[in-house]
Amino acid sequence: MLSDETLYLTVEELGEQIRSRKISPVELTESYLARLERYGPKLSAVATVTRELALEQARAAEREIAAGKSRGPLHGIPYGAKDLLATRGIPTTWGAPPFRNQVFDYDATVVRKLREAGAILVAKLAMIELAGGCGYSNGRASLQGGTRNPFHQDYWAGGSSSGPAASVAAGLVGFAIGSETLGSIVSPASYCACAGLRPTYGRVSRHGAMALSWTMDKLGPLCRSAADCGLVLSAIAGSDPLDPASLDANFYWWPPKPESRAGRSARPLAGKRIAAVPLDPAHPGNPEGERAFSEALRVLRDLGARVDERKLPDFAYTTIATTLYSAEAASIFRPLVETGKIFELVDEPQQAGFIAAMQIPACDYLDACRLRTEILGALGKLFESCDIIAAQTLPNAAFRLDTNFVPVTRAENRNLTSAGNVAGLPSISVPCGFTQAENLPLGIQFCADATREDAAIECAIAYQSATKWHLRHPVAL
Repeated sequence: MLSDETLYLTVEELGEQIRSRKISPVELTESYLARLERYGPKLSAVATVTRELALEQARAAEREIAAGKSRGPLHGIPYGAKDLLATRGIPTTWGAPPFRNQVFDYDATVVRKLREAGAILVAKLAMIELAGGCGYSNGRASLQGGTRNPFHQDYWAGGSSSGPAASVAAGLVGFAIGSETLGSIVSPASYCACAGLRPTYGRVSRHGAMALSWTMDKLGPLCRSAADCGLVLSAIAGSDPLDPASLDANFYWWPPKPESRAGRSARPLAGKRIAAVPLDPAHPGNPEGERAFSEALRVLRDLGARVDERKLPDFAYTTIATTLYSAEAASIFRPLVETGKIFELVDEPQQAGFIAAMQIPACDYLDACRLRTEILGALGKLFESCDIIAAQTLPNAAFRLDTNFVPVTRAENRNLTSAGNVAGLPSISVPCGFTQAENLPLGIQFCADATREDAAIECAIAYQSATKWHLRHPVAL
């Protein structure tokens, strides 16, 4: 079996090892499978290990690479998919007891595209039931139980993409695919010290993914570096006739050659304008998080960026987002409510949330749609004077798994994650520090204008080139 050090390499590094024949796709796949089977249950991070399929795909990749046929930078790289993505003949449980035996006879478009890119599916990964649907009370709201944070297993891995984030952080997969409606990629990325990229709404086809909100759902990668997120997005982006909301806009990212890296300026962000959004002083969050964010801004200035403190336009972003996705989720899961199967869900507050969402007045939903249009205009105007909006990904480090969530505060109602999701804007979260007492990760996110994932990724790569937070891995599992 390959060493832990090898299994923690980035996609870019693993690809170089495969292409130089230092490691083989079969050897890499067998090593990740062994790690998934050993640590996946301990972390409650895995729904299904796809051993037979993975070894079949790994052998095919090995034959192709030996014959000189390369499918690109993901060829031979094992990955995991959040368990809301359809996979032919493999259970897709949506993390929820009513769907524990659900099996589809087709692959989601993202799964198909990754197969065509030569990536190897080693596991379906745990998630919050129905992706958090209409609100849930704690991190244990899942068919697999609460996913544990690899950095401290008494704490939660975060968000509905908890399994993907924990699996990347624990070195169980090379990368993972998650989904986000209101923070479920960037939030677990922050909790688990991953790079998590939420693409522009419509950038990635959602065909074959469980629908929670037709106008807010997005699929994206969780990786061990920002550059890896660009590589994965290149493979999964683009239009799809099976998803009418998909954008006719491909995305291409290729890591610079070593010689060009060596000649880079020490100020790669020179000329870039970054709007730094602070937390509301009335709810400052974790002081360690504030200090880490302030230090991250200093690093960005040293890299040449012009960083100015700005406020987001004044909208109740979280309230608007919650109205939008709750009303749409109630429509999508109406049969689950009407048949009474809603009471099979693990989390009782979520059961009540779906029932309450059925009663949202049409005028409230339409008001939220109207306000979304105003938000798009206001954020568009903000981007006329900046290239990137930066903020703490979350005001706090991870919660303990036995903690029940508190109501949304005014500060949280106006945060960048909610604003970006309502507007469908891309954002990437990367680690920017750790708490001292519990060694829990803290994150910074870089949000860009629509279809400008490249700007967000480039900013995150520059930041990671000057810091080492993304190189820290769990010391014991």
